[in-house]
Amino acid sequence: QVQLVESGGGLVQAGGSLRLSCVVSGRTLSRYEMGWFRQAPGKEREFVASISSSGGYRTYADSVKGRFTIARDNAKNTVSLQMNSLKAEDTAVYYCAARDIETPKYSYWGQGTQVTVSS
Repeated sequence: QVQLVESGGGLVQAGGSLRLSCVVSGRTLSRYEMGWFRQAPGKEREFVASISSSGGYRTYADSVKGRFTIARDNAKNTVSLQMNSLKAEDTAVYYCAARDIETPKYSYWGQGTQVTVSS
């Protein structure tokens, strides 16, 4: 069983930065594509960023491209999301997720961490 625990959320002013971390336990991280998603109040959960199992391929939502950076350290079983130039519309609960490379969907999710950006 894979377990994901996020940390690093908080309150920040617009234009500021936060770094989210996700620690993965239970299986070797190198088996999984990792992603970050977010859900704002009253909205559907949306994709933010993903990184391939080897770390060589990254994708980003258009809304965060150029501001957010996803990274992983398979040796430490961690995934991070560096968020710069934060905007009020980035306010949401952020979730870390894992997808086994042999399955089409993200199967494992963390509990989420709140990010609040004040304008």
